[in-house]
Amino acid sequence: MTWIHPLSAETEETPSVLGGKGYGLVVLRRLGLPVPPGFVISTGACRAFLRDGRFPDGLDAELAAAVSDLETATRRRFGGPGRPLALSVRSGGSVSMPGMMNTVLDLGLTAEATAELAAETGDVRFALDSRLRFLSSFASAVIGLAPESLEAVAGETAERGSGGEEAHLAGAIRGVEALIRERTGGPVPDDAMRQLELAVRAVFSSWNTPRATTYRALHAIPHDLGTAVTVQAMVFGNRDEHSGAGVAFSRNPDTGERIPFGDVLFGRQGEDVVSGRSTTRPLAELAEREPAVWAGLLDAMGRIEEHHRDACYVEFTFEAGRLWLLQTRPGGLVGRAAVRVAVDLADEGVISRREALLRVSPRHLRYAGTSRIEAAGTLDILTRGLGACPGVATGRVATTADRAVRMAAGGPVILVRPQTSPLDMHGLAAAAGVVTARGGPASHAAVVARAMGKPAVVGAADLTVDAASVRAAGRVFPEGTFITIDGTGGEVVVGSPRITTAPADSLLHRLLGWADEISGGGSNRDDAERLAAAHAVLVKQPGTRQGP
Repeated sequence: MTWIHPLSAETEETPSVLGGKGYGLVVLRRLGLPVPPGFVISTGACRAFLRDGRFPDGLDAELAAAVSDLETATRRRFGGPGRPLALSVRSGGSVSMPGMMNTVLDLGLTAEATAELAAETGDVRFALDSRLRFLSSFASAVIGLAPESLEAVAGETAERGSGGEEAHLAGAIRGVEALIRERTGGPVPDDAMRQLELAVRAVFSSWNTPRATTYRALHAIPHDLGTAVTVQAMVFGNRDEHSGAGVAFSRNPDTGERIPFGDVLFGRQGEDVVSGRSTTRPLAELAEREPAVWAGLLDAMGRIEEHHRDACYVEFTFEAGRLWLLQTRPGGLVGRAAVRVAVDLADEGVISRREALLRVSPRHLRYAGTSRIEAAGTLDILTRGLGACPGVATGRVATTADRAVRMAAGGPVILVRPQTSPLDMHGLAAAAGVVTARGGPASHAAVVARAMGKPAVVGAADLTVDAASVRAAGRVFPEGTFITIDGTGGEVVVGSPRITTAPADSLLHRLLGWADEISGGGSNRDDAERLAAAHAVLVKQPGTRQGP
């Protein structure tokens, strides 16, 4: 049994073995696109680990050999000495579960490797920042420390320091190391291979965390699939002023327009973008600041769309002006956007009308009409942010995931958080909608809300969320306050304003006309029934494709 497969264009395994992330990277390699070198530990290894509580026979030896091959490919040394090799260790089930499982970044930056990285680059700040990122992600994923406590300790320690950014980073590192020793009784292992083994175990184990099982239950994903683990050479978005990270959709995920859409951060790593802890910049700023990276990204998304015949989502990093792709998957479009892209692709001759019908589910039609807060009259605006998932939701404010679950038993709630994390999954599932003070349209809150079809407002910058209240514009609203959110315009309004619903647009009428032609039905039925009737006919016809 082979447990590890290289990330190469020649790899023939399927997503059921490589996971969606690993398989997507193999496809990118086949398209000739830039992907950091690495390897994938199969879903079968995860299933064996979860069954037996240990690595399956042979995995340790394969892991050592795979790291050795990666050292040869990169001409770097894992953990040092010499030019150090750092790794990213990411989960990846065969079905996308965004943010639900563990990730460890900058792995292998031992104390020696960090010093070597500083010497190699001549940039002590960069090396210390990367070491702090490693310790924080390892402590969160492997040791189980809450990200908020790690951020607080790092911040408090840095504030007490003096002597500039390097001194602040060194102080933050000492603070996180002290927190780890307090929790475990010892330091993070300073052996890079031991770090890797513990990280892989943590990713395997995260398959059965409550947040992951909740997500699978909501999306009817089987619980026995297991996750693959993708291990790659790190590329550093925090390297210098010509580095950064972002996420991009080839078409707007809320409207379906054929316009690149997403978030970017300069001088930062990808986790800063997707976590929602940072205020991101619109993707279009990449064109102004790094035109070569922008051109490469547009070319990549065009080639991915052409290959999959669908809108796509891409995670990317650029280091010193060089673009690297880290993940791709279908665009995850909702409601009207899914309808528009399906019809547009059919009009472009990329897919057939039958395929277009199968790309849109009856569930999508629940969000095909755009509900908005009526602008007429006086609105008591609590705050404004960025609309991240269309629709309107009304409910009582809940400021923690646990309270959202309890309060939802008595009626709809809106989960209001500084930002969400996978630990909030049960609260997101219970809430009618979500509001975050930080993050952009590609943050954790936005991506999960779209997957669940729930209205979301993110990046409400003037919003402060306390233990049992929210504050904005000098006003305080206790938990339980009734609010309404508009996931298109980004408004958060106190009370229950009037709601308007725009009629279904011409693209939906065309799609439903195609459905009636297939099923032989008429337009006197509910929209979802018309689409379902066409699906019932199409799935019985052999050779009809159901997506990319």
